[in-house]
Amino acid sequence: MLSLARLAARWRSRARARARWGDLHVIPDVLSPELGNRRPLIVSTPASYRSGDRRYPVLYMQDGQNLFDPRTSFAGDWGLSASLGWASRRGIEPIVVGLYNTGPTRFNEYSPFVEPGAGGGTGDRYLEFVTRTVKPLVDERFRTLPDPRSTGIAGSSLGGLISLYAFFRIPSVFGFVGALSPSLWFGNEAIFDVVARFPRPEGRIYLDIGLREGQRHVLLARKMRDLLIERGFEPRRTLRYLEDRDGAHREADWGRRFRKALPFLLRDI
Repeated sequence: MLSLARLAARWRSRARARARWGDLHVIPDVLSPELGNRRPLIVSTPASYRSGDRRYPVLYMQDGQNLFDPRTSFAGDWGLSASLGWASRRGIEPIVVGLYNTGPTRFNEYSPFVEPGAGGGTGDRYLEFVTRTVKPLVDERFRTLPDPRSTGIAGSSLGGLISLYAFFRIPSVFGFVGALSPSLWFGNEAIFDVVARFPRPEGRIYLDIGLREGQRHVLLARKMRDLLIERGFEPRRTLRYLEDRDGAHREADWGRRFRKALPFLLRDI
């Protein structure tokens, strides 16, 4: 059994860690003229945001209801507040904007490509919503660094697919991307043609896959890694690729891996 002194020390350590978690702000019912629907945004600001006039890099993330709170998530949350607190203690302090998905339209919004029987096809309009409606709103309400070098996009599964697409499609807005277990198969693997043909953006890419997600998905992730290297992205400098031996297709594993992605994506910003 732990002594009272050790229990007290552990409690103080956890209290100090939680003090670095920062604050969550909910912007409800944001109208999308581009899509004709509404959704909440959840915005995480670092603890240091509470004082001073410093400006911060911004990371736009998909499936916002799955990032911070298990009560609003589909199948457990990422535990992102703890990851951001860990990063903050190491001097990495982004503002994170979580865009809720709208449920039935998620497949359509998170892919510009159509997958027969599943959906897709409105991904470009979704990105117009992110860049024309959400980003100006966030830049107005929060102390952001609005330039592309300081603006990133990230997500998992289909959210990883649309994030990777956005990095290549709109490099004038997004300067780094986190694609965790991206659905590279969707739309007959059309994302490979985009990555092969579009001009190579400047910036960094974090790409990963869990080895428990199935052989097809692991092979597609390796194929994308190889294509990115062929396009000129340099391992460990502008590309980080990770295979998680115990990783499955679930929020807890993405949240655990995202802690490793943050220092790479936000280095020197």
